[in-house]
Amino acid sequence: MVLQEPALQAGGGTEEHYIMSNTKSPFRNELHQVDFCVVGGGLSGLCAAVAAARHGARVALMQDRPMLGGNASSEIRMWVCGAHGLNMRETGIIEEIMLDNHYRNPDQNFSLWDSILYEVARNEPNITLILNCSCNAARMKDGRIASITGWQTTTQKWHTVEAPLFADCSGDSVLAPLTGADFRVGREARAEFGEDIGPEKADRCTMGMSCLIQMREVSQPRPFIPPAWANVYKAEDLPNRVMTIGGSGNFWWLELGGEQDSIHDTEEIRDELLKAAFGVWDYLKNRANDPDADRWVLDWVGFLPGKRESRRYLGAHIMTQNDVRAEGRFEDLVAYGGWPMDDHHPGGLKWPGAPTIFHKAPSPYGIPYRSLYSRNVPNLFFAGRNISVTHAALSSTRVMATCAVIGQAVGTAAAIATREKCLPGDIAGDGVRELQQTLLDDDCYLPWQKRDIPALTQRAALTAAAGDPSALRNGVDRPVGDTGNDFVCALDSGWVEYRLPEPAAIARTRLVFDSNLNRNGTSCHYNIRSSYPLNAPANGMPGTLVRAFRIEARTAEGQWRTVAQVTDNRRRMVRLPLDVTTDALRLVPETLWDDAATEARLFAWDIA
Repeated sequence: MVLQEPALQAGGGTEEHYIMSNTKSPFRNELHQVDFCVVGGGLSGLCAAVAAARHGARVALMQDRPMLGGNASSEIRMWVCGAHGLNMRETGIIEEIMLDNHYRNPDQNFSLWDSILYEVARNEPNITLILNCSCNAARMKDGRIASITGWQTTTQKWHTVEAPLFADCSGDSVLAPLTGADFRVGREARAEFGEDIGPEKADRCTMGMSCLIQMREVSQPRPFIPPAWANVYKAEDLPNRVMTIGGSGNFWWLELGGEQDSIHDTEEIRDELLKAAFGVWDYLKNRANDPDADRWVLDWVGFLPGKRESRRYLGAHIMTQNDVRAEGRFEDLVAYGGWPMDDHHPGGLKWPGAPTIFHKAPSPYGIPYRSLYSRNVPNLFFAGRNISVTHAALSSTRVMATCAVIGQAVGTAAAIATREKCLPGDIAGDGVRELQQTLLDDDCYLPWQKRDIPALTQRAALTAAAGDPSALRNGVDRPVGDTGNDFVCALDSGWVEYRLPEPAAIARTRLVFDSNLNRNGTSCHYNIRSSYPLNAPANGMPGTLVRAFRIEARTAEGQWRTVAQVTDNRRRMVRLPLDVTTDALRLVPETLWDDAATEARLFAWDIA
């Protein structure tokens, strides 16, 4: 099905460049013609596809696994981590997903988590979801991608997607060798970009991959019999690793492969990781003399490795360690990070020292749009751990909540490019400002940026039953530093009101409530548990979130009538259609998810 063209140099390595041939296949080939094709259904690809679709683009999302989520899915089970610090939780689509998980999945079951990710894509009418389909071919025309093709294992069918715009969110950057897009693998020498955490000499080492394990507490002691092929460990075999039941976390340090090829050697590395995973549990259960071990059982072992690093694309800008440390104050910032530069040693378990070094990074720091599209394939975006960064910067930008907001930025840019019939690199100047404002309006936080306030909102007089509600239209929809950017409204008698000089048609409203951006701590988001103790508390909805509220309009007779009523709100950012003509509109919060709460915290209220 493929022809091989002469090998192309890419990032210091040599790989084949594949295109589809005209050879007839005995299998069906289903053709999809869309505006935007996303390859890879991790959190970055999912958010890219959803963002583009919600803004009107027809999207195909091709994913090589049976579920979405990538490293966060039930196949790999890594925590969704993001920016450190108070009020730094990522919002937008990823927060919408997290809140759905709080609501539907209080016991933090991975299958329910998978279903939430699945329905976000499946229920979006502008997305064609193509699961179990591995992209393995591309057709180029005039230096651009014309189509990609993948093999769907469940149907024994080829799927070809034609589109003006593509995004590679596959992690391993599968479109790079297929299209000739420039990329890098490995660590830059510290002198190349002046990065003091880099090695003296460049190499092809990466951070390794992990096969995680999960454990469950049971009511009675249970034995564990390891497979004969599992590694046998003594305490001194794994120095600098936490080797107790209570302190083992999610076993992220079960890591190998950074000194090998993180793509082509994956199967071999997986085999070694499984030996290590079962061997570590055998040690914890049978030889660590841990008094808690008797009542804990091995509940799950990942047979699909979670990867941290492989190919990284080269974009219009390569973001470096120095950009991170300087807070990334780019004019074209469209996303942000805030995880430390968490640089895992490529030796993984073979390395006796600390498995990672946490180099300090500011939180937040900006990520520029110019690092999200290819420098030599003009219709190719990318999002996730494969964006245009050095190895040092990648050690921070790779975490999944950061990847998710990068994905939303790429999907939003793709929708703008679709509407304007332009290429990624054509979005500049006013186009970048539109992209930023659209992201802010969609509840994505962009440091040092303010959201534009609709003209009708600005024109109206803003009052409340008590207190100063002016923060509701200051363009910043979360606390920043010592500034709360909020209005606190009593639930029993409180209200906030917009009053106009004359009646006006109001078509819609936008509100931002308090979903507690500091829930689960300030460093990890803990969407799902890494272990399951007996009688674990439920992970329900944030008690700070407004559950029920109503909007009232004043009639010509001076009476208030309800024009919108929400009784089971599960969103931080809420948009509602109104279709009302009035000279005054009133917001009345009624209850929070915490039944004992007496006041609500609001960050924004717009009318337009």
